[in-house]
Amino acid sequence: MKNKILLIFLFCCIFGFKTVQAEDVQPQAQASAARGIWVSVFSSKRMLYSEQGVRNLISQCNKAKINEIYLQIFQSGNAYYDSKICDKTKYDQMVASAGLDTLDLLLREAGQNNIKVFAWVNILGLGKNEKADILNKYGRSILTRDQYQRTSKTSNNLELDKYYLREDMIFLEPGDPKVEAYILTIINEIINRYPLFSGIHLDYMRYPSPVPFVPGSRFNKFGLTYGYGSVNVERFREKTGINVLDALNNEDEYLAWDNWRRQQVTELVRKISSLVKVKSPSLVVSCAVIPVVERAYSNAFQDWSVWLEEGIIDYVVLMSYTKDNQFIKETIKSSLGHRGKRKIYVGLGAYLMKDAPDLFFNQFRLVSDLAPDGIVLYSIDDLTDQIISYLN
Repeated sequence: MKNKILLIFLFCCIFGFKTVQAEDVQPQAQASAARGIWVSVFSSKRMLYSEQGVRNLISQCNKAKINEIYLQIFQSGNAYYDSKICDKTKYDQMVASAGLDTLDLLLREAGQNNIKVFAWVNILGLGKNEKADILNKYGRSILTRDQYQRTSKTSNNLELDKYYLREDMIFLEPGDPKVEAYILTIINEIINRYPLFSGIHLDYMRYPSPVPFVPGSRFNKFGLTYGYGSVNVERFREKTGINVLDALNNEDEYLAWDNWRRQQVTELVRKISSLVKVKSPSLVVSCAVIPVVERAYSNAFQDWSVWLEEGIIDYVVLMSYTKDNQFIKETIKSSLGHRGKRKIYVGLGAYLMKDAPDLFFNQFRLVSDLAPDGIVLYSIDDLTDQIISYLN
């Protein structure tokens, strides 16, 4: 009899424990991740050029259960917002077409529909805009350069680019204080002019990343690496006594130079985030990043893992644009290990799969099962009826 009672007691304890455990994890498993969409200034839908376009954007988001919009408003040095600092010709064209400031309209409409809108800002990449306001103000000395003193834009001399592929656009030098001051002024203007934004979404917050890439300055003779803007080089020489244009001679010097470049990017992110948080602690700061941690760290000097670890920003969005489901699975699994106490979103290249909905559905489900904190689609132009139906 005692043995029977003991067995019943053990049975209840074991199954009761399992039931409690299942109930404990159920809410977490059912918790819905954020769902976002990038809206580029190059969108063929030109949604900000009319009042109806704004309403169509909100409608599409509601149908696809998208609750976050990443709205590009500063690209290649051009302002697609009401700026008093830089060229706002593009913004003026939107206002002339719509008859009103469609950013204000979008922010109001989004708020009424429980959709967050983030100001998507291209920081260091200027595209091919050789006449950007910052270049007119300070000249080309503020551009970053490779170890051969060339900018990151592809050269007309094809022989120079025979063995690698540059990003074919010009980048600012984050190690130049003039660049830092200018960018902070732009961010400050945006958050003051449009207080209804939910936060700032940073892009091109890194050095150029050519293909194939070299993992650090030890391998400079085998490829391209950047950070050799004149002011950045001089600041490093003043701090260390090392002139990186002459030579780097040993492991300590390689490491010092690579860490210096990472620090320039990180400090700029830190100052942007501090500026935003001082304005309002509720404003969110995120950044689109290279999804492969090693490449981001050693080649683009984009140390986003530290940004999360130190709480410099609220989350990153991995630019995981690929048709290779196994590759995206492996890179995301690896990246999620760097989440810490912050968040990691995954950006999916819907543009690659708009004509292959089954591939998109499989990839979206695969990524969802890995439980990131959010999924962002690139871009609004690729939100087909089939994709909307699936997301709904």
